[in-house]
Amino acid sequence: MPELPEVETVRRGLQPAMEGARIDRLELRRGDLRFPFQPDFAQRLQGRLITSLGRRAKYLLADLDSGDVLLMHLGMSGSFRVVSDGTNEMPGAFHHPRSDERAHDHVVFHMSSGTQGQEVAVIYNDPRRFGFMKIFARSEAEQEPFIKDIGPEPLGNEFDAAMLAAACRNKKTSLKAALLDQTVVAGLGNIYVCEALFRSHLSPRRLAATLSTKKGEPTERAVHLVDAIHDVLNLAIKAGGSSLRDHRQTSGELGYFQHSFQVYDREGEPCKTDGCSGIVKRFVQSGRSTFWCPKCQK
Repeated sequence: MPELPEVETVRRGLQPAMEGARIDRLELRRGDLRFPFQPDFAQRLQGRLITSLGRRAKYLLADLDSGDVLLMHLGMSGSFRVVSDGTNEMPGAFHHPRSDERAHDHVVFHMSSGTQGQEVAVIYNDPRRFGFMKIFARSEAEQEPFIKDIGPEPLGNEFDAAMLAAACRNKKTSLKAALLDQTVVAGLGNIYVCEALFRSHLSPRRLAATLSTKKGEPTERAVHLVDAIHDVLNLAIKAGGSSLRDHRQTSGELGYFQHSFQVYDREGEPCKTDGCSGIVKRFVQSGRSTFWCPKCQK
């Protein structure tokens, strides 16, 4: 699934075309994605102005002038592209082939005005159809099942070592499992958890509770881990995400953070920590591949 940097990259790519623009017409070319569209889905969107385009964890959230919110999730293979002035270009050099089958164009937003000052079509393509869209009232956001229990944003001002230590204080799970728990911290997935743990020299097998002292105060490990999370996410967003398989920026370009991986997908290669002679290992943890250096991650 796309993680926070990928979704944030998509949000920034869509913002010029969608924020401040009106949905003149909505095409639903099938009745469902992962889930069926709500019966009044198109009716509640057509003619509405998108006042802001945000992100919560791995979800895109479009606020409408009606007081509704459009929630969008990319799933495993979902992507958007923006078409304007009759052009349909996807610039960039591709490291992985991108499906160009228009049969997978399932949702089309026909937008007018907006910051681009022109009519555009924003097209959602999803070969595997694991993505989904849902509309709900902003006043009901605190009860919305997909987002009501999500933890703090890792790049938000409130997320710090004290908050992470408090969330992990009584957990008996591994540190990696805790970081993948969206109620602990929002938007992190397998790739960036592996990378953050490597950068903070913490073992993915370490107990999550060791981030907290007996009095509930953050340990030095918690401080280093939060710094590493900040660093790896900011670097990945700057690079446009990792784009390992299906994710693409809205321009069609791949992100290039995968070239900066320190540990992820580097099984059998030398550890990149200065002075460490370790070799990157892989093991399966909670059904996911974990990459780490047993020598310098303790």
